[in-house]
Amino acid sequence: MASVTAETQVRPEALVLPIIAAASFCHMLNDIMQSLLTSLYPLLKENYALSFVQIGLLTFAFQVTASLLQPGVGMITDRWTIPFSLPAAMLSTCAGLLTLAFADDFGLLVLGACLIGIGSAIFHPEASRVSRLASGGRHGLAQSFFQVGGNTGTAIGPLLAAFIVIPRGQESLGWFSLIALTGFAVLSWVSLWHNRHRRSAAGRAKTDRALPLPRNQVLATLGVLTILTATKNAYLASISSYFTFFAIEKFQVGVQQAQMMLFLFLGASAAGVLLGGPIGDRFGSRAVIWFSILGVIPFALALPYADLFWTSVLVVVIGFVFSSAFSAIVVFAQELVPGRVGLIAGLFFGFAFGFGGIGAAVLGVFADREGIEFVYRVCSYLPLLGLLTILLPKLPGRRI
Repeated sequence: MASVTAETQVRPEALVLPIIAAASFCHMLNDIMQSLLTSLYPLLKENYALSFVQIGLLTFAFQVTASLLQPGVGMITDRWTIPFSLPAAMLSTCAGLLTLAFADDFGLLVLGACLIGIGSAIFHPEASRVSRLASGGRHGLAQSFFQVGGNTGTAIGPLLAAFIVIPRGQESLGWFSLIALTGFAVLSWVSLWHNRHRRSAAGRAKTDRALPLPRNQVLATLGVLTILTATKNAYLASISSYFTFFAIEKFQVGVQQAQMMLFLFLGASAAGVLLGGPIGDRFGSRAVIWFSILGVIPFALALPYADLFWTSVLVVVIGFVFSSAFSAIVVFAQELVPGRVGLIAGLFFGFAFGFGGIGAAVLGVFADREGIEFVYRVCSYLPLLGLLTILLPKLPGRRI
């Protein structure tokens, strides 16, 4: 037992941080490629004469493909370790990008979105597991570090779209396959580490899967966390999918300026994710969820009625506050259902994508019928569902 303790003390310095950094870096590359899809919506809308419903269907195809597959991937990898699934995920995303680059009709655009979704479904549960394995017990920090890579990539994507793809055309997406090949190489190294870690841990006692609360209470709490995740991601989908159109229509700004405003939102989201995990390690995941879900309500309600300057300010505040909850929600759920890291990661990452996709498709219908500003007035009330946070129980051994 002493030797195991000594190994745990050394590993965070000598081994864990490089693995977490590699997982976060590849999360950034993965989400750069994924965010290019939503960032290119104005270009695709013009090139293919798409309606807002078709824009929503593209988001639906991408996110729901990921949603349907992720929990299943998580359950499989909880039972059977498949370390080299990570580089395979990057190849699927690469294929999706190439399909989008050279698509000549809407059907191929949908196929490309689905391939990117499959890559996401395979990547997120397994990369989240690797980050937790390499955490040295600081699960919130590891989850935030991993997640902020994705948020950073999502923030960078619109800039690459605005300054490279939109000026150079849709086919320039093909050059981004080089990013996928970089990710493939790094994830192959991560998979080798994961394989060695699995073999070295073969003789150790397995994780105790005893539930910390009665089964019915666990299920009810997972339901509340699911609703909070759904609410958060439906609202964020309204910004990530349609904010550029909102800014262009309401303030008559150009596409590049609208993309820069979206970048402000996504960058603030990345900062919120980065800080949310460490704060959760110190004060408890439940406290972070309270701050994030309830704290965003007044800013969300004000957004549809703000002028250009205050809109830029509010999207930064909303992005920072709302996004700080996601790592805390995942860690809270993993502690609620111990030993099922892949299932929980797949469920919440997958559900986040899936509900965002459904929300984007529904919002597209309303945008076509009632206008984009109407959509933002309706969405401003979604964060009020965060009042369900009051139903979250205290977990045994947690101060808050």
